[in-house]
Amino acid sequence: MMSQSHSASYAAAGVNIEAGYEGVRLMKKHVERTFIPGVVSDIGGFGGLFAPDLTGMCEPVLVSGTDGVGTKQRIAQLMGRHDTVGIDCVAMCVNDIVCCGAKPLFFLDYIAIGKNDPEKVAALVSGVAEGCVQAGCALIGGETAEHPGTMRPDDYDLAGFSVGVADRPKIIDRNTVRPGDMILALPSSGLHSNGFSLVRKVFDVEHAALDAYVPELAAALGETLLTPTRIYVKSVLAALAAAEIHGISHITGGGFYENIPRALPNGLCARIERNAVRIPPIFSLLQKTGDIPERDMFNTFNMGVGMALIVSRSTADAALHTLQENGEAAYVIGEIAAGEEKICLL
Repeated sequence: MMSQSHSASYAAAGVNIEAGYEGVRLMKKHVERTFIPGVVSDIGGFGGLFAPDLTGMCEPVLVSGTDGVGTKQRIAQLMGRHDTVGIDCVAMCVNDIVCCGAKPLFFLDYIAIGKNDPEKVAALVSGVAEGCVQAGCALIGGETAEHPGTMRPDDYDLAGFSVGVADRPKIIDRNTVRPGDMILALPSSGLHSNGFSLVRKVFDVEHAALDAYVPELAAALGETLLTPTRIYVKSVLAALAAAEIHGISHITGGGFYENIPRALPNGLCARIERNAVRIPPIFSLLQKTGDIPERDMFNTFNMGVGMALIVSRSTADAALHTLQENGEAAYVIGEIAAGEEKICLL
């Protein structure tokens, strides 16, 4: 029984087993929020079990993705707010796998922490659970590891992975992209979870007044920096059912220049209308404060476009309508043309 588990020697070395059990108790209500059909609960204490419904699929393929929050979590640590970065962690994984046309099924997290604070761990998991709810997947397991002596007591690192499923004939194939296809932008919620090493340097976050109101942002700097990554799973899956989508790019680290070309075959170019891109104020403030060249901005950040969809011209209106019905203020930012240069900002 957990109540009988105690090691004075381990506790003297800095690992509190009882704090781990308390964290599990506190997070239970958050985890249960994510349960969807397929979750096999109360069985298999050493692994998360999930029984997928594969009805209607002729050749199911599992699709997986893994990622972490990165140095954005330092902002959370400085502000003492830990309930949003879990959304980022889920988003970075599920937004990747939906680019294949896959539906996320379940998620597992991993928290390395200097000193196990049950309330803090439960707050982190509450964000993970919220991200899973937004993505329509289940949180079926995780791990919290206390690292005394190798991490500062207040430090933690949050990472995770997701597994989804797609029907092989419906997997997004970049070889179907054609000249004349339209490029649709799905707006981001802000910086998402990329480029924060540069962000932290520009704003000197270790010494900045993160709670101070910034007129250009109409909010506090820290609040804006912590805005969770938008999760696009449900809206993209709806668009896939309504339109002919040839390519999907999740705009993460590397910005436009690294991520949009990943959805293109050789010989085709994404022609982006620079003036069509709707850039939120945080990017303009970041560029001005750090004196960052515009090319570097578009090669580091999402610049207000969290995801780009490449859609056949004939179904672009249907895709836009469906995305907008599902809460995305989607709009056209360019088109595909012949050319060896994979991306051009015009």
